[in-house]
Amino acid sequence: MPSRFELANAIRALSMDAVQKAKSGHPGAPMGMADIAEVLWNDYLKHNPTDPKWADRDRFVLSNGHGSMLLYSLLHLTGYELGLEELQNFRQLHAKTAGHPEFGFAPGIETTTGPLGQGLANAVGMALAERTLAAQFNRPGHTIVDHTTWCFVGDGCLMEGISHEVSSLAGTQQLGKLITFYDDNGISIDGEVEGWFTDDTAKRFEAYGWHVVPNVDGHKPEEIKAAIELAKSQDDKPSLIICKTIIGFGSPNKQGKEDCHGAPLGEEEVALARKQLDWPHAPFNIPEPIYQGWDAREQGQAAQSEWQARFDRYADAHPELAREFQRRMKGKLPTPLSSEAMLEKAQQAGDSIASRKASLNCLNELGPQLPELLGGSADLAPSNLTFWNGASAITPETPEGNYLHYGVREFGMGAIMNGIALHGGFIPYGATFLIFMEYMRNAVRMAALMGKRAIYVFTHDSIGLGEDGPTHQPIEQLTSLRSTPNLATWRPCDATETAAAWDAALKRNSGPSALVLSRQNLPHQSRTKQQLANIQRGAYVLRDCEGTPELILIATGSEVGLAMDAATELEQSGHAVRVVSMPSAFRFDGQEIEYREKVLPSDVTKRVAVEASHRDYWYKYVGLEGRIIGMSTYGESAPAGDLFKHFGFTVENVVKQATELLEG
Repeated sequence: MPSRFELANAIRALSMDAVQKAKSGHPGAPMGMADIAEVLWNDYLKHNPTDPKWADRDRFVLSNGHGSMLLYSLLHLTGYELGLEELQNFRQLHAKTAGHPEFGFAPGIETTTGPLGQGLANAVGMALAERTLAAQFNRPGHTIVDHTTWCFVGDGCLMEGISHEVSSLAGTQQLGKLITFYDDNGISIDGEVEGWFTDDTAKRFEAYGWHVVPNVDGHKPEEIKAAIELAKSQDDKPSLIICKTIIGFGSPNKQGKEDCHGAPLGEEEVALARKQLDWPHAPFNIPEPIYQGWDAREQGQAAQSEWQARFDRYADAHPELAREFQRRMKGKLPTPLSSEAMLEKAQQAGDSIASRKASLNCLNELGPQLPELLGGSADLAPSNLTFWNGASAITPETPEGNYLHYGVREFGMGAIMNGIALHGGFIPYGATFLIFMEYMRNAVRMAALMGKRAIYVFTHDSIGLGEDGPTHQPIEQLTSLRSTPNLATWRPCDATETAAAWDAALKRNSGPSALVLSRQNLPHQSRTKQQLANIQRGAYVLRDCEGTPELILIATGSEVGLAMDAATELEQSGHAVRVVSMPSAFRFDGQEIEYREKVLPSDVTKRVAVEASHRDYWYKYVGLEGRIIGMSTYGESAPAGDLFKHFGFTVENVVKQATELLEG
């Protein structure tokens, strides 16, 4: 049987060889953390390489994702379907072994990591999801949810501000099944971190309410094991195991230096490392005894079989709960889901209310049907209106709840939502003001990149929020959201479109959705059944004229009512005007060309777009011949009515701009 050192050296060899072959990458972290990974994966991690999606597997997150070859080596060695040729293709086009781990590319990758600190945040979300799911489904004598979330972090993860947001919340929530290893090697790309990172990390995490195991030699398996045992004994505190390691361990001239952090070791140094590690094998050549020492397939299958037997007994005792658990873990919505009836109900009600209030009405309608909804707000629930009638706060005392008070932690909220979505069993939604989307921007991008269903409720969507002024009035944020690939952004004009947006977001399981909602009341719009059906196509003709229109007014959100009133005046002046409501440009752009041409005929070139947001986005729909009534500056502090008038969002100005265009 190979020694632990030999098993760990397989990681080091694969990592330095793959990076060297690619001529780019980060060999230092995998070589330094190999001993920790060997102990964790061989002695503690509950997983089954033959079924990477087993519901009760432990979750492993490599937050310092630049060390991706550590994870790829582990997956290959333990028996996942990640062949040696994929490691040899590291960082190459279409390889499953991208420069940073990417969810959905190779089996066993739980999340996409690389933007530092977000992996830790994802792990917090996974641990929260595990505890909440366990509280909702486990019953006396029947435990079907019982797994640990393990996370590796580096200096960079802990320097990023998001680490404070999520670690603070994890401590408050007392997530005892979250165990994190800090790779304390003292090196980042610029060199020795003592010049810019002198925090007392142990005291910092103790202050958060974590259990801390300091000063562990990350190259001594017995110390690593003892630290893990201490961490596993904690039921009411997340644990941080601080491991002192040598970056690039085994490289005689580069270990312990920044030289091995983000660049290949070089052919000569790789050869010297082989001698120092007593690893005489050729590149990518792993001896069979080493493979046997790592192979986790038989053990994993046995663990899953034991769990399946427990689940079968659970299903006999609680058949309805068992079916519900399976449905939720598959990410399937219950049938029937009366979300379409919700649209008709909103249309018939005819309420002229703020779209944020309409969103709350949707939650009150949907919440009882969707126990997987797990909501939250970044300390703005009374303003975002996301705490619906059946919402109950998740706390250490009430882990079975369905609503997280995230506190003022927008970035943390977004990344924790990603972890919850990745874990499975829940559809997370989280809310803040649209302007503060900027704080969580990268987490939104990561959800879109991973194609995970998360729903963002962004309220106070324009200068219409009024007196709080330009610091709180979003201008460029809608353009930022709309330009994000695979993010479905909605800005509804009334309660009916808000219901349609919620329905679409819930049914979309290939990526996130952003619901951009108003503070102020919005007028109800009348619709035919066909118009009602066309809302979810992203844009539709809300008001039309006889024959071919001379002019098309395009608007979203609060400006749709403005466009409708302007169309009335223009028609009284003898002009043929069409009004197009475009709640989701993302959905509209995805329609077949025939439908898009029907809504926006290419031969009607006189177009005016109206939106109290950044104007430049709309050139794609109005062209150079059209006009845009939008924002090109920041806002002002004043009541909403005064602001709309000041910036030209009035019927008079829309009519003026349209008339000039028609007569020009």
